[in-house]
Amino acid sequence: MASSGLNLHVLIVGCGDLGSAVARQLTAAGMHVSGTRRNPGELPEGVDFIQLDVTDPASVARLSHVHPDFLLYCVAASAQTDDNYRAHYVDGLRHVLQALQPDQSLRHVFFVSSTRGYGQTGDALLDETTTPLPADFGGVRLMEAEAVLAAMQVPSTVLRLSGIYGPGRTRLIDLARLPSAWPQQNVWTNRIHRDDAARFIAHCMQWAVAEEALAPLYLVTDSAPVSQYEVLQWLAQRQGVDALAVQAPPVSGGKRLSNARMLASGFSLQYPDYRSGYGALLAG
Repeated sequence: MASSGLNLHVLIVGCGDLGSAVARQLTAAGMHVSGTRRNPGELPEGVDFIQLDVTDPASVARLSHVHPDFLLYCVAASAQTDDNYRAHYVDGLRHVLQALQPDQSLRHVFFVSSTRGYGQTGDALLDETTTPLPADFGGVRLMEAEAVLAAMQVPSTVLRLSGIYGPGRTRLIDLARLPSAWPQQNVWTNRIHRDDAARFIAHCMQWAVAEEALAPLYLVTDSAPVSQYEVLQWLAQRQGVDALAVQAPPVSGGKRLSNARMLASGFSLQYPDYRSGYGALLAG
């Protein structure tokens, strides 16, 4: 990345695994980065730590003393419940925006959402023009949070990420070693390597710095929607597991996502499909 972001201040609310990966990209580009976490933890070198809980308005109020040029809202729910999703994605985002919006320095907001909002299933390729039809509380709350963001006056971009994998995210690698535990249903799956997700977020932020036109929404996913059984069988073979006797059920359910808009922005994936991404993980 170029150093065109010199002296610009980015606030990353939710500086966990993905947020920290973005922070490393931005500090390398010369930006001043502040990162918030609920609990103290290791942050990338050069990132200012702010301890706060987005579900606690009194805690979030301390952001009124921070004056960022850009905000990346990148939190993760701590439980798979409706109340928890509402607290982290809807109310938490609202609390942060209320603390920052009186500050005229804020130029652009980036919100990490999820393709979970697309509850529809089938073989059709979905993209940013497809109306999300949430099928569960998680999708409903994420769409509600996106509406909160759309109602504010500062320019914003929603980043709907598909399933993140990468260092420390090895669920499918582990599952592939146990063919007897494979799911009975074979569904379409979509994924994005954590490092590609972080690189694309930083890419968008560099565009914002350069005042280039950003779309209000991007699907952030790799170039290969694929059935879950194809991935499991490939991972099993690469790990020396005999899964030849496992018959893949017909694909039924899940969804296929397009990343055409993301690639049209000039971004190139380091891991365009599951083979390149999981292959690197297994080699490592």
